Amino acid sequence: MDKVNVVPSPRTIEYRGGSGPFGGEVRARVDPGLGNEAYRLTVGADGAEIVGGDEAGIFWGRQTLRQLLGPDAFRRAAIGGPPVVPYVTIEDAPRFGWRGFMLDVARHFMPKDGVLRYVDLLAAHKLNVLHLHLTDDQGWRVEIERYPRLTEVGSWRRRSQRGWGWPAQWDYRPHGGFYTKDDLREIVAYAAQRHITVVPEIDIPGHSQAAIAAYPELGNGDVIDVAALEVKTDWGVNPNVLNAEEPTLRFYEGVLEEVLEVFPSTFVHIGGDECLKDQWRRSPAAQARIDELGVEDEDGLQSWIIRHFTGWLAGRGRRLVGWDEILEGGLAEGATVASWKNYEAGIIAAEEGHDVVMCPRSAVYLDYRESEDPGEPVPSGKVTTLEDVYRFEVVPPRLAGTPHAERVLGAQANMWTEVAETPQRVDYQTFPRLVAFAEVVWSHEHDFESFQRRLHAAHYARLDAMGVDYRRPDGPRPWQSRPGIPGYSR
Repeated sequence: MDKVNVVPSPRTIEYRGGSGPFGGEVRARVDPGLGNEAYRLTVGADGAEIVGGDEAGIFWGRQTLRQLLGPDAFRRAAIGGPPVVPYVTIEDAPRFGWRGFMLDVARHFMPKDGVLRYVDLLAAHKLNVLHLHLTDDQGWRVEIERYPRLTEVGSWRRRSQRGWGWPAQWDYRPHGGFYTKDDLREIVAYAAQRHITVVPEIDIPGHSQAAIAAYPELGNGDVIDVAALEVKTDWGVNPNVLNAEEPTLRFYEGVLEEVLEVFPSTFVHIGGDECLKDQWRRSPAAQARIDELGVEDEDGLQSWIIRHFTGWLAGRGRRLVGWDEILEGGLAEGATVASWKNYEAGIIAAEEGHDVVMCPRSAVYLDYRESEDPGEPVPSGKVTTLEDVYRFEVVPPRLAGTPHAERVLGAQANMWTEVAETPQRVDYQTFPRLVAFAEVVWSHEHDFESFQRRLHAAHYARLDAMGVDYRRPDGPRPWQSRPGIPGYSR
């Protein structure tokens, strides 16, 4: 299997003898009997045939054919002569239906062309979900026509914290940007051509300071001076959260109505994490709301908000997905949990009958540093090596072999960008660990030594051909370091 250098590794492969220059003819057809996203690729002297269980299967078969054609097949223009390919038959199918990558464009904005480039990178690795983290305390990145101040005010901050730590260091350049609706429609359409679904995230009720800075009436004005809030310039968990009043719910319904116009995805992410409730505890309005709704406490108030939007989205044919804190206070039927703190929330959600996307920070947070090397740029989190990601098991042992395991839709790797201020830095944090993740969520065979050999034999060259500024096996290059910028370690 190794000598074909296919990443991810295929389910079955048959060497039919010989190899030769690729003739270039590719024949494709659909056979639904193969199953969703499955394919059979046959390469011979007369070219290649791809039989897919559906159009997505044909597309993934084409990605494997690219791998067989050699690294130059990943360049944007052909160079050199016809590649020599082995004559093989490969039958393959994905292990999970949700094979995702979360890109945080709220903390540091990535222009549209950069996002389109990442769509291509996901497609090359047979990943099929791009989760865009579009709003946070530090920036609002999606145009909402009925609320123009969300981008006029909320998409720009006057400065940015450099790294982590206290006293804070500052980059005094204003930072910002946003996507127009047409930009996002283009991203969605471009991704759909590559059988990738774009899932939008609009944070509710925490991580909302950029929205409150634009529209102060969204905040808890009875306990803080909401008019004094600006788009947040530093990182960390923030006490400034939305109020729970009816006008705020109507505001976010209006936001989501426009989001649904742009994003056809079944799932819509509403965040729901790290909602500190101190302001609600001190707010007479929030306490009156708790009494009015008949919920037990502040956790119950957040649960009521999540339940409201679960039903609101369901009424429009969509499904709510949120981070694991949406379990607090009880979860509405039909809501899906993205389990980030650990495995436990995902296990509980699955056992309670909810669908789950596994993305525990201990295994698949790509913003975490990859080594103890002092040259790692702004080291953060815990050391998460390439092997750590490769050994990530999507279905926890407690669920494996039980009916609850079917509730695990798949997994995603998360790339937060507080200290990843450029596309090059995002590349460095993401690759090659995203390659390891791609194999974990696609393939049933996990052999790290084989994976390493295939990386060195061919896949690093593919990343080079695609222009990815990845982390080299022996550590960061001088231009990838950021000396003097404080990080934090766990």
